[in-house]
Amino acid sequence: MLRIAVPNKGSLSDTAIQMLFEAGYVIRRDPKELIVSDPRNEVEFFYLRPRDIATYVGSGALDVGITGRDLLLDSGSAAVEIAHLDFGGSTFRFAGPAGRFAELSELDGIRVATSYPGLVGGFLAANGISAELVRLDGAVESAVRLGVADAVADVVSTGTTLRQQGLEIFGPVILESTAVLISAREDLAGLSTFQRRLQGVLVARQYVLMDYDLPADLIERASAITPGLESPTVSPLRDRDWVAVRVMVPRAETNSIMDALYDLGARAILVSPIHAARI
Repeated sequence: MLRIAVPNKGSLSDTAIQMLFEAGYVIRRDPKELIVSDPRNEVEFFYLRPRDIATYVGSGALDVGITGRDLLLDSGSAAVEIAHLDFGGSTFRFAGPAGRFAELSELDGIRVATSYPGLVGGFLAANGISAELVRLDGAVESAVRLGVADAVADVVSTGTTLRQQGLEIFGPVILESTAVLISAREDLAGLSTFQRRLQGVLVARQYVLMDYDLPADLIERASAITPGLESPTVSPLRDRDWVAVRVMVPRAETNSIMDALYDLGARAILVSPIHAARI
C-alpha cells in the first residue's frame, strides 16, 4: 500500500486535498483525522505539518508526499521532486530598509531574518555570501524594525506588506516555488498510477473539449487554430461537404479560439469540461 503524506493545514492543504478527491481517492471528512486509509485504491494518507513532510518522505517512513518546493529545499531531505502540481506558487526575495541595499554582495557579514534558513543559507553560500541567518517562524517582515536583523528573506506577492514595514525588494529571485510531489524512490509499487491520476486532474483543470462543425475544405486551417495534443478528431457528417471536429484546447484560451473558428467558418461550436483524463 502506497503511503502518502498530505499537508494538514496551511496554504497547500485545501488544494491538495481537493486534488486527491478529483483523482478518485478517499479524503478525510474531519480535520482532526490524521490517517485515512483507501484500500480500494491501495493507498494510505497521512496528514502532517507541511514543514515535516519532506523529512518523513526523505527518511523512508512514508513513500510519497505533497509539499512546497521551498519546504523541500529548506529541509535538506533526501527526498527529491518528481512532479510539479501547478498550485501554491510563491516567490522568495530579499528585502531591506529602503535605499540601503542594491546588490546581493551587500548582505555579506550582516544579519538576515528568514523562516527558511536552509533554503536561504544554501542560496547565499552558492553565491559566496556569508551572512548571519536569524530564524523566525513568522512575521519576518517585522525583524528589521524590531532590530533583530538588517535584512529579510521571505515570500513576496505584491510587496505591499514589506513596503508597510519600510522595506524594499532587492537582489535576485531566491526561488520560484510551487506545490510538488516528492519521493526518495521512483520504483515504488503504485507510484506511477498515483502520478497519472494527479496528472489527469491537472489536464482536466487546464483543458476543455471543443466540438465544432466545419466545411471540409477548411480542416487544415482549423487544425492550425486547434492542433490538439496530437491532432484533432475529424468525423464525416451527413452533408459530405462538412465534418465534425473534436479537440482539446487550453481552458484559458477558450473564447479567443471560438472567435477564431467562427471567423474561419466553423459553426455549432460547443465546449465541455473534462472531469478526468489520462494523457
